Amino acid sequence: MNLEKYQQYSRIARGLEKADLVLKNARIVNVFTEEIIRGDIAIQDGIIAGIGSFHGKEERDLAGRYVCPGFIDSHLHLESTLVTPAELVTVASRHGTTTFIVDPHESANVSGLAGIDYILDQTEDVKANVYVMMPSCVPATSIDDNGCTLTAEEMAPYLHNNRILGLGEVMDSISVVQGDKTMHDKLELFEGRIRDGHAPFLEEGDLQAYAMAGIATDHECSFFDYAMRERRNGLTILVREGSAARNMEALVGGLVQRHMNGDGFCFCTDDKHIEDIQREGHIDHNVRKAIRLGMNPVSAIKMATINAADCYGLKDKGAVAPGRQADLLVLSDLVSVTIEDVYFKGQLVDKNAKIVIKPCAPELKNTVHVAEFSREAFQLESADGIFPVILAEEGQITTRKGTLKAGDGPCKFQSDDDYQKIAVVERHKMTGKIGCGVIGGFGIRGGAIASSVSHDSHNIIVIGDNDEDMELAVRELMRTQGGYTIVENHKVFDTLALPVMGLMSDNGFEKDNETLGRMIHKAHEMGVKDGHDPFITLSFMALPVIPQIRITPRGVFDVEAWKFL
Repeated sequence: MNLEKYQQYSRIARGLEKADLVLKNARIVNVFTEEIIRGDIAIQDGIIAGIGSFHGKEERDLAGRYVCPGFIDSHLHLESTLVTPAELVTVASRHGTTTFIVDPHESANVSGLAGIDYILDQTEDVKANVYVMMPSCVPATSIDDNGCTLTAEEMAPYLHNNRILGLGEVMDSISVVQGDKTMHDKLELFEGRIRDGHAPFLEEGDLQAYAMAGIATDHECSFFDYAMRERRNGLTILVREGSAARNMEALVGGLVQRHMNGDGFCFCTDDKHIEDIQREGHIDHNVRKAIRLGMNPVSAIKMATINAADCYGLKDKGAVAPGRQADLLVLSDLVSVTIEDVYFKGQLVDKNAKIVIKPCAPELKNTVHVAEFSREAFQLESADGIFPVILAEEGQITTRKGTLKAGDGPCKFQSDDDYQKIAVVERHKMTGKIGCGVIGGFGIRGGAIASSVSHDSHNIIVIGDNDEDMELAVRELMRTQGGYTIVENHKVFDTLALPVMGLMSDNGFEKDNETLGRMIHKAHEMGVKDGHDPFITLSFMALPVIPQIRITPRGVFDVEAWKFL
C-alpha cells in the first residue's frame, strides 16, 4: 500500500474522512477472536478501512444482518465443472465463494502450457479472486498416456505471474519419497511457496518423507485417523465435498467428536459439477453441512475463510478487518448460512448479470485423436478363467480390488447384472492403446456410457455390457471432439459435447444442465447405482494415484502393488 493511500485510509479509520461506502448496523463475524461484533464497515477502493461507527458517502443499513468474509475454495479444478472457467466462477461467486485456488492440471494434461494459459486468460477479468497452482504432475505418473509433459524449466517463466501461488497437487508420491530429480526440480523451483499434496494412504515412513519435501496440504483424506496422521506431520487438511468424493461426514464428524475447532483444516470442492453447485451450493454447502454435523458456525466459517487465507499466504483475504479486501457476505442467519448479498472488492455482485463466454483458440477444440480400431479391441480373455475386478465404491472415488472366477480354464468375459466391461482408449497421440478390464458395483445394462473426462490423462473411458455399444460410444465422442455419451440398445441416447480440450462446453450451462440431467437420469434407469454420479465416478476409474485398482490404456493396474495385472 502506497503512503498516499494509507494516509487516506487512516483518516477514514479515525473518523476524519468519509468512506465511499459504509455498511451500517452489521453483526460482524470476527475470525480472529471468534466473536460477533456489532458495528459499521467502512469501505474505500475495495478495501476495509475500518470497523466501528462510521459515516459514508453512501450508506447501506444491514439492520443487524451478519457479515462474514467471502468464502475460499482451497482446491478445485475448473475443468471438472464441465463449463468454461468464467461461467463456473460467476455461478459459484453467487453462492459466496469469492476466492478460488485453481489447479489446471486437467487442461495441462491435454494441452500443456496452452491449457494453463487458457485458464489464466479465461479468469483474468472475472469478479472474483482466481489464483493458479502450477501443475506438478503432467503426466500424473510414469505409466500415464496423456497429451503433454511439463518440466520445471517450462514452469519457471510463470513464477513472475502474481496469480501463480505455488505448485499444484503433487500426486506422484513415489517420485517424491524416492528422490526423483525431475520431481524435486519442481519442488525446488517453488521453494518458499505453497506446495499442494495428494497423498492417500501413505505408510508412515513415506508420509514423513513426503512432508519433509515441503508439501503443505492434502485433499485426499477420506478417514479422520489418516487426516490426524497428516496433521501430526504438519500438513493442512483440505476437507473435500465435491460431486463424487464426499469426505465431510468422516472428517468434520471426527473434528466434532474430538471437540476440535478446525484449526489446520480448510474446505475445498476439488471436482464439482455445475448442476450440483446450483442445486446445493459451493463452499457455502460445506459450511452448512459442517454446522449440521455439529460444528460451531464460526468455526465452520473460519475453515472457509481465514484458515485457507493463512495456508495460502493471502494476507489481504479471509477476514473482515482493516486493510483486508472487502470480499464480504451478508447473511440473514448464521446456522442456515443464508446468503443475501455478496460483495467483491466492495462492489455488490449482481446475481442476474449476463455471463460472457470468451472464445478459445481453435486448436483447443481439436484434441481427440484416436487411432483406427474395431469392437474386437474390447474383447477380454483370461487364460485361467479368473479376472481382476475394479470394485467401485458409492460416494467415494476410491476403489477396491476384487476377482471374478468365470471358468476353470481359458474363457472370454461376459457381462451380467453384477459385472460389466470397462475400457480406456488413448486419444492424444493415436498410439492405438486400449486397455480393458472388469468393473463391479457400477451397474449398467443394455448399453454403454463413455466420457473423455478421465482423470488425469483424459483418454476416453467407457463402461458397457456389450462391445457394439462400447464401440459406438467411443466413436460418438470422436465425432464431437469429446464429451459424455450414453448408448442404449445400439443407438446413441444423448451426448453432451465438451469440445474445449474434451473437458468443457462453451454452449452455456443452462442448456447443458438440461442435457446432463436427462443423461444422468437415463444412466440410473439403465442400472447405474444410486450412490454414483455416473459420469464423475466414471471419470476417476482411470486415475492410477488413487487406491486400490484402476484401468489405463495399458491395462488394469494395481495401485498398491504398483504393477499391471
